[in-house]
Amino acid sequence: MLKDSRVKKASLKDMELDKETLLEMYEVMLMARRVDERIWLLNRSGKIPFNISGQGQEGAQVASAFAFNREIDYTLPYYRDLAVVLAFGMTAKEVLLSAFGKAEDPNSGGRQMPAHYGHKAHRIVTQSSPVTTQFPHAAGIALAAKMRKDPIVAYTSCGEGSSNQGDFHEGINFASVHRLPVVFVIENNQYAISVPKELQFAADKLSDRAIGYGIPGETVDGNDMVAVYLAFKRAVTRARDGEGPTLIETVTYRFTPHSSDDDDRSYRTREEVEAARGKDPLDIYFNQLLDEKVATQEELDAIEARVKAEIQEATEYAENAAAPAVETLGHHVYDEDTQGGN
Repeated sequence: MLKDSRVKKASLKDMELDKETLLEMYEVMLMARRVDERIWLLNRSGKIPFNISGQGQEGAQVASAFAFNREIDYTLPYYRDLAVVLAFGMTAKEVLLSAFGKAEDPNSGGRQMPAHYGHKAHRIVTQSSPVTTQFPHAAGIALAAKMRKDPIVAYTSCGEGSSNQGDFHEGINFASVHRLPVVFVIENNQYAISVPKELQFAADKLSDRAIGYGIPGETVDGNDMVAVYLAFKRAVTRARDGEGPTLIETVTYRFTPHSSDDDDRSYRTREEVEAARGKDPLDIYFNQLLDEKVATQEELDAIEARVKAEIQEATEYAENAAAPAVETLGHHVYDEDTQGGN
């Protein structure tokens, strides 16, 4: 059974965060949602080739990211983690440069598919298309941190479908044996492409897999910002104190198709999706900020206007930015000294 946090929401005061931080969390959530919506529109108008969405998962992503020290910690996200990378410092402009595949794209210079995040300045480690390969990488970064006595913690995540991959288990096993400072995350959004969770795993809670590795595991309602933040705060503290990794499952729901190339009407009903949208984490947090008098309607409206303006500016800039030059085709693929056949 999930904890009571799934039914009864705790107070925002329990996070012990100031108003500025609570509003920043809302702005990052809103930015992630609005950027994603913009990318869908651009895709449907034929201007960008592909999108893979995190709509519905932003609450879990933002609450988890804010539990880390975003000035020193590392993140190894999975492709739906738009809100995580925004929380760690990426901008709407940088995300859209990636979506358009432009030369200025800091993720890959326009070479990778959209949502393959990587930003050295913000310690966002480049991912690959094969799923869950980031788990052993996170263990490696955590091992290096432990050997160097750096006080950093690594965040890494995957969907529930890819939690069945070998890399998932190998990464967690290695980190558990060596008590490494890393937090492993399963964002359980109920579907692995078209396959529902009932056909993916038989466990009641995916966090129970932690038992086999001798580490703590916890399942939380991904729509409950307070529950998620506190769970991750405990895990990050454990990791930074040398007590090893934690496995956290955040239970969410994917509002959109698997990707812009998918038609989810073939495997789930519109009624199911609409029911899930009735528990939108963005709406829940918005109302919680108002109900607990953390913010006024005017303050939240001002955030919406600021986000809208930033996305519009970012879209225009990215659409008109230069494409990668042909002569740079081999950059970051081959050794620079071998360019031009030398």
